[in-house]
Amino acid sequence: MILKNYCNLYAIARSNQQVSHQNEYQHPDQQLVSRVLGGDRYAFGVIIKNTEGLVAQLIFKMIPVPADRKDIAQDVYLKVYKNLPGFKFQCKLSTWIAQITYNTCLHYLEKKKVVLIEAQDDDDGQRQTLERLQQKDVGRYDNEVERLLSAKELSVILNAELDKLSPVYKTLLSLYHQEEMSYTEIGQITNLPEGTVKNYLFRARKALKQNLLTNYKREDL
Repeated sequence: MILKNYCNLYAIARSNQQVSHQNEYQHPDQQLVSRVLGGDRYAFGVIIKNTEGLVAQLIFKMIPVPADRKDIAQDVYLKVYKNLPGFKFQCKLSTWIAQITYNTCLHYLEKKKVVLIEAQDDDDGQRQTLERLQQKDVGRYDNEVERLLSAKELSVILNAELDKLSPVYKTLLSLYHQEEMSYTEIGQITNLPEGTVKNYLFRARKALKQNLLTNYKREDL
């Protein structure tokens, strides 16, 4: 569990039901932020409990070295706590924390000189891809990969091949298919235009399918 030091805070927070009259009329995110800024350290434990799954998912997909993941998670929540006074509620609190996580992971990968995304297709291929997306034609690659991603019995095979994709592709597929986020939410987290998110998802599915067909017999899929 991420940040074990806060586990006991969450347990205590559940029994701490005293919320001010003003906070009763606030959105739950606003209540939690108000309580943290008011000095309620237990409320921050609740924020961690509510978001640690998403944070862990992002870190796991983006950071290849297991030993570094815990340190990055610690760094993420330190940044969240430090920057919480500047949170403007322009998106969900969980989305904002996911933004911090994604950017923290990107910074780590850039320092390690890791390739963040596969090489771009040629201009012709990119134009055709965008046209297909604009026409809402998911195409052959999307249909087949969607089916594979929905097949739970193939999880071991899929995870092995997903891990071979670049960090950005892995992350986008995870957010879209596992976290079931919209293109808009993914764009907010990654700071990518919605059209680029669609384009990258198309490329990621295509790369995943090619990997699967290269390494496994069609009947195994």
